[in-house]
Amino acid sequence: MTTKPMIKPDSAKFSSGPTRKFEGWEASLLQDALVGRSHRSKAAKERMQLLLTKIRDILTLPEDYKVAIMPASDTGAFEAAMWSLLGPRPLDVFAWENFGMNWVKDALDQLPLEDVNSYTADYGDLPDLSKANANHDIIFTWNGTTSGVRVPNADWIADNREGLTLCDATSAVFAMELPWQKLDVTTFSWQKVLGGEAQHGIIILSPRALRRLEEHTPSWPIPILFQMTKNGKVNHKIFEANTINTPSMLCVEDALAALNWLEAMGGLDYALEKSQENLAVVQAWVDRTSWVDFLCNDPALQSCTSLCLKITSSDYQALSQERQSEIVDEIVAMLEDEKVAYDFKAYRSAPAGFRIWGGATVEASDIEILTDWLEWAYEEVMTEQLKQAS
Repeated sequence: MTTKPMIKPDSAKFSSGPTRKFEGWEASLLQDALVGRSHRSKAAKERMQLLLTKIRDILTLPEDYKVAIMPASDTGAFEAAMWSLLGPRPLDVFAWENFGMNWVKDALDQLPLEDVNSYTADYGDLPDLSKANANHDIIFTWNGTTSGVRVPNADWIADNREGLTLCDATSAVFAMELPWQKLDVTTFSWQKVLGGEAQHGIIILSPRALRRLEEHTPSWPIPILFQMTKNGKVNHKIFEANTINTPSMLCVEDALAALNWLEAMGGLDYALEKSQENLAVVQAWVDRTSWVDFLCNDPALQSCTSLCLKITSSDYQALSQERQSEIVDEIVAMLEDEKVAYDFKAYRSAPAGFRIWGGATVEASDIEILTDWLEWAYEEVMTEQLKQAS
């Protein structure tokens, strides 16, 4: 019988978004936020431009790539790209979890695109990336936030491609190496690896994407929040901290605090190493534990941020799907009641299980303690289940 652990994590926050704040974060870091000031003021634009510059520098973006703050988080940034750029070429969409499927739905049901090929896979797997056509535009997520499955690399994207690549990288940026020359559009939000606040997105555009903005005029209406051109030309002001709509300067200051922290800790290398350390802790636990495994079916595709887990024991698998989901709910509720872990249940549309965030703001020591509590809670719940069944 597993003994109830005595030690609790220093932080019980394991949510996959918004994620835990970085170690040492406190509200006083936001005391200089330009609240009550116009975002059009010189001071506010300087703060936003500083944020964009830090993103560019930490990610070591190519000089000719442009970065802008967009409304409506990663979703708004990505849909702005879809509405503004798609149409002149056939489209290949690759999806293997909830958010990728949103882009499939947009392409098939929302935009009047004439030639769309959707390549999908179930949770835990990856579609056949070799089907990507270099003459087509391509949409994909770098890391499946709700499945824990990421692309292994960008070798499947042609160097001499004619189409654009649109990459939703919200749970990959600042945690995984991204080959920028293969990515024409990349989006993410502050609420993932940076541990920032929600509602704001970032879009990164290559020169090829910028050219498309001027060479192609979509046949459909583009909402104001998605418009990146003006009078048929790229609106370069949005890449100079003149945002499309009003941002929260409190959120801007919070994102700056996270970037300052990351710079002080060693920059991108630090963030990449931290995510790998967190993955290694869970990997070691999975290797020595008989009843749990990653949702991802191929170790080479395992995410280092979205650590999605499934229960594999025969006693659990023999139960109905409804009862399996209840078992997971009971385990999650037990650890929340103990103030050990919050918000680590699998995404609502994913198979029943757990999802532990492994980004750079989470400590490996806290994850290791969490696995001890999961062992205890699982045994408690399943012992009671077997008693009731007998």
